[in-house]
Amino acid sequence: MKYYIIAGEASGDLHGSNLIKALFKKDDNADIRCWGGDLMENAGATLVKHYKELAFMGFVEVLANIPTIFKNIAFCKKDIEAFQPDVIVFIDYSGFNLRIAKWAKQNGFRTNYYISPQVWASRSSRVEKVKRDIDMMNVILPFEKDFYTKRNYKVNFVGHPLIDAIADRQQVGEAAFRKENKLGDKKIIALLPGSRKQEIIKMLSVMLSVVDDFKEYQFVIAGAPSQDFSFYQQFIKIDNVQFINNRTYDLLSVSFAALVTSGTATLETALFKVPQVVCYKGNAITYQIAKRIITLKFISLVNLIMNKEVVTELIQSNFNKKSLTKELTKILDDSHREKLFLEYYELEKILGGKGASEESARLIIEGIK
Repeated sequence: MKYYIIAGEASGDLHGSNLIKALFKKDDNADIRCWGGDLMENAGATLVKHYKELAFMGFVEVLANIPTIFKNIAFCKKDIEAFQPDVIVFIDYSGFNLRIAKWAKQNGFRTNYYISPQVWASRSSRVEKVKRDIDMMNVILPFEKDFYTKRNYKVNFVGHPLIDAIADRQQVGEAAFRKENKLGDKKIIALLPGSRKQEIIKMLSVMLSVVDDFKEYQFVIAGAPSQDFSFYQQFIKIDNVQFINNRTYDLLSVSFAALVTSGTATLETALFKVPQVVCYKGNAITYQIAKRIITLKFISLVNLIMNKEVVTELIQSNFNKKSLTKELTKILDDSHREKLFLEYYELEKILGGKGASEESARLIIEGIK
């Protein structure tokens, strides 16, 4: 059968790649075409467009790139028409994917969504578009099923694919990793400033501002696969800072604490049982707009899933050197860490066990049949 999968970000590339592997296991004749990244291509799909060309974050950035976005939408429709897939699978990336879904449904294509758009965070009226345009929705967060059920839309909770991604990764020995990356013996504090240029520009300088106050620790920047080292160099003007590109999981596996930009990385960090401070700072105009339409109590997935403050969130003006120093000091303390570890174990239970990608592939194939 023929599958057309659309992901627009690094996290979507990861989850899309594991879904592709599962589809190939269950369908010997699978022909998969995708928008995504290197991981999806390496999993065996034909890559149409890389997410590096698609990742516009925030209202202001989207407005500035409207011509490119509409050009991509038009190209995507033509490519789908030429390929004639048995199903189109959307992975998050709601602004783009919901537009394609509307067109696809009107033109008789089967539509599946894997990893729900965050309609539960803002503009819940978009649920009506989902109900109209999506034949099947597979969700990965437990509270999403309740959200959709209350709005008379049946969805499948398949568990979280990060559990598979982390469990199935090739293990790295800490001693070998430290030696390979010249990290020495100090305890490591990982810095995860995001994957988009706009995020990194806003986040990394503030994260690095605390380095001199914690000289007994080794700070390591987790470089995103979508950015070259040359982009990060402008921020690294301090000793005691190392850079490791495209090995975030290996880095988290040996880290003592982390400063993490809000997003999927907060959940990844929690699943590696690393104490963290969640950080976010966006464009001022974007933030003011978001404040008025987002209805959530928290921004990190960890707190949203647990429905309480497990990890501290420093947002916008609160994300500064003084607050960051205070909160980092707190998560380095043993008594605080012990409480956090217990919360992390509870979080993992709530997310369910392994098998999200396999279950999603099964449901997608059954849906076609």
